Amino acid sequence: MKQYSIKDIAKLSNVSTATVSRVINNNGRFSEETKNKVLEVIKQTGYKIDDSARSLRTNVTYTIGILVPDIKNSFFADLVQKIEELLFSKNYSTIICNTDKNEKKEQAYLHMLENKKVDGIIVISGSYQHGFKFQSSLKEIPYICIDREPENFHNTVFISSNHYQGGLDATNYLFHRGSQFPAIVVKKVNSSTKSRIAGFKKALKNHQVNFLKSHQELKLTNKSALKTFLTRNPQVDGFFAVDDNIAISLIQYLQALNYQIPKQIQIIGFDDIPAANVLTPKLTTIQQNTKKIAQTAVNSMMNAINKQNEKGSQFLIPTKLINRETTR
Repeated sequence: MKQYSIKDIAKLSNVSTATVSRVINNNGRFSEETKNKVLEVIKQTGYKIDDSARSLRTNVTYTIGILVPDIKNSFFADLVQKIEELLFSKNYSTIICNTDKNEKKEQAYLHMLENKKVDGIIVISGSYQHGFKFQSSLKEIPYICIDREPENFHNTVFISSNHYQGGLDATNYLFHRGSQFPAIVVKKVNSSTKSRIAGFKKALKNHQVNFLKSHQELKLTNKSALKTFLTRNPQVDGFFAVDDNIAISLIQYLQALNYQIPKQIQIIGFDDIPAANVLTPKLTTIQQNTKKIAQTAVNSMMNAINKQNEKGSQFLIPTKLINRETTR
């Protein structure tokens, strides 16, 4: 098969090599008719554009970095897959960096992404107490934060599920299904879980129940911690677990302690991971709209790359309650 050069493309298109270069790099003046003619010749000849050479000329790599705290987590994995698919459809490749919630690892990945001159970075969650901050010295690299509050909201776009409303809806649902003394179950606390806890507390207040941490917040470390909590608080008849993995552990511990779910204790989780629908009993939970989150993130990233300023924008994506068998 013949290997075509840029001179061949110019000759077949009846334009100059400079015009072909401008079309390939989408830079400079040319008509739509000329653009279509050159692109059609490129398509027909199978001419291979040298992406590395083009990126050196244009400082554009068509690559996006994605920082994810735990790729084994079902929610994060689903979200990253959807983002990758959307970026691929726009001819962007991705570099997925699993930080393991390790700040040194995160900084190392940021340095690597900077050196590769990626066109943008999408930062997903992480159990950090401080806001995300990044500034490249090599070129302007925009970043989008998902469930990870930035240090300065004016420098980026922040996208999140409405965790507060999700926590409020979950707790209200426990009340509506007959629970009188619900408690919340946590492990580690980050910005997302803080909002879910705030929603839980608001629901208690709406139902004239005073929040007492010793009575209504369980830090689930093992079965003994649950047993001790229930011994001290026998009135508890419902649990809102701030994520589904915690809820699954809670169900297993309660079953080992011979509690009947949902007859004695109702449970609701958060995230709607795949395992939630195959448990016995199946988990009632709050579903995050990963499709909408991914689409919003990719749209915002494309706008940032194209200098369409959205900095300072915040998007709260609605959640949805999924009723299953762990509530009455």
